[in-house]
Amino acid sequence: MLTIFLTESLAGQSAAVPAGPPPSGGGFFPLSQVHRGQMATAWTVFTGTNPEPMQVEILGVLRGARGPGQDMILAQLHGAKPEYTGVVAGMSGSPVYIGNKLLGSLSYRIGQFAKDPIAGITPIAQMLEVKDMPVNTQWASGSPHVAGTQTDNSLSSDGMTFQPMETPLVMSGFRPAAIRLWQKEMAGTGLDIIAAGGGSGSSKPDASGSFDAISPSAVRSIVPGSAVSAQLVRGDLEVSATCTVTYVDPEQLLACGHPILQAGTVSLPMTTAEVVETLASPLNAFKIINTGDPIGTFTEDRDSAIRGVLGVKPHMIPVHITVHGEGADRKLNIEVVDLPSLTPQAVLVSLYDALLENNQSSLETSYHVTGSVNIEGYPPSPLDLWAPAGDQGSAQLSAAMQTDQSFALLYANGARQGAIKAVELDVDSIPRRAQVELETARIDSSNIVHAGDTVLVEATVRPWQQPARNIRIPINLPPGIQPGTVRLLVSDAGTLDHALNQPRISNRTVDFETALAQAQSRHPADRIFVSLLLPDAQAGVNGQTLSTLPLSVANALEPLRTAKDVTLNGESAVVAGQAPAGGMLSGFQILNLHIEPGGGLD
Repeated sequence: MLTIFLTESLAGQSAAVPAGPPPSGGGFFPLSQVHRGQMATAWTVFTGTNPEPMQVEILGVLRGARGPGQDMILAQLHGAKPEYTGVVAGMSGSPVYIGNKLLGSLSYRIGQFAKDPIAGITPIAQMLEVKDMPVNTQWASGSPHVAGTQTDNSLSSDGMTFQPMETPLVMSGFRPAAIRLWQKEMAGTGLDIIAAGGGSGSSKPDASGSFDAISPSAVRSIVPGSAVSAQLVRGDLEVSATCTVTYVDPEQLLACGHPILQAGTVSLPMTTAEVVETLASPLNAFKIINTGDPIGTFTEDRDSAIRGVLGVKPHMIPVHITVHGEGADRKLNIEVVDLPSLTPQAVLVSLYDALLENNQSSLETSYHVTGSVNIEGYPPSPLDLWAPAGDQGSAQLSAAMQTDQSFALLYANGARQGAIKAVELDVDSIPRRAQVELETARIDSSNIVHAGDTVLVEATVRPWQQPARNIRIPINLPPGIQPGTVRLLVSDAGTLDHALNQPRISNRTVDFETALAQAQSRHPADRIFVSLLLPDAQAGVNGQTLSTLPLSVANALEPLRTAKDVTLNGESAVVAGQAPAGGMLSGFQILNLHIEPGGGLD
């Protein structure tokens, strides 16, 4: 720590500080010339959009503090504002200059309750390594992509724990319950700390569903020290993380001085940001942010910086949600980041929030979700899910989680090559408990049957707290059915799907074609099914069910059970009839049907 005389001399030097930060082309200050006692200037936005200067006192260089060969510069901030607010979330990336030469960026802080505003500076040479990476603006989810792991980026040196300055996360348009779900899903990533703030009107889609073009004037407004935001969700809902620009040239910028998720190559919308206010707090000081106009795309999320390319539009996944109820429909049009470590969570929380914000929602509301996941090069993969109200928890959360699980089975499949083009979700809000229970089933037809006859099955179902009702389902017996006893399965969709798709022996991950086929073959949960259980072999191959197989074919498939997506069963389930159940049906019954050459039925 320098003397009081030095502190007083800093105040005398403040008048010499220029009105704005030096341009990035002014050169770089070499780390080898950094020593204790040097004075520097950092720039950051405290209010509005214009960066303001702070005096910086260099305390020394911590060798290897960021990893082998990765040094950190230790510094103390001086001036009325930093000494009042301390080190602030959203300040990471603030450029530090010695003279007009760029030294690095404020990026790290010490602990939660440090009394003095002491920060760690990422040297500019380490950040420039990210700038020099190839620019791949064609990145999309169709290519294999490895997500960043949720690691602890805190650093330890000489008994002090350094933590990256948080990137304040703004969730605009979300209800508190949806924000809590996001925090639970993102715990440990650094993106679970939510700050106050607002979204940007410029991130709303137009009437055609397209987002605004890049703003040339907004691009020109970016200087070192400007606040910028990375949007994880944009549109009618918004999730964004904000930090500060360290370096900018006509084509690209560097920001943060540390990773957001260290996800590697990414495609995130990059916008300007307005600092409404900087909130001082000994626990978590942060900048209150409004995101602004689009200026390009963040393409790299690396250990020492995030890199943004100016003027380039990002690749995102469109998600369209329509919620129907007794009143007016609610429509949400958003785009979510295409990143395995974030996309499923973004879809989950966005749909959950859409269901929470429905005026018809109550504890007794059930939900029926239909729609599709549209994948480049494939037909749309259908969604048909039910979440009845009940005593097992929130129906809104159940609907969102089931939908997200179905989406993730396709999105996260390692064999998928086509990009996700869009997710279409259509939700019916049903103002009652939608459970329907199958009570009994019986055969109600002539007592003499043979191959080719029609058999009438009558099922009694009971909707929740409503009178029981009977459903009559005619089925036609196959002309070639053999005399003897045949079992009939009267069931819900889940039981039928289990009968058609037996458990797999192989531990191999389900491939993409199988996952698509399984999604196409699922039966709707609001219907009742009658199936013949025939004494013939049945195989499941790549998600498709092959019933009544000759024994020779079944024997040929047997060796493939442990190596391929093949299942075998000695009994075939053949759907013979179905009818609407009036809600989400549960239950099954087995009936015995006796077929004799001369007739006979019981």
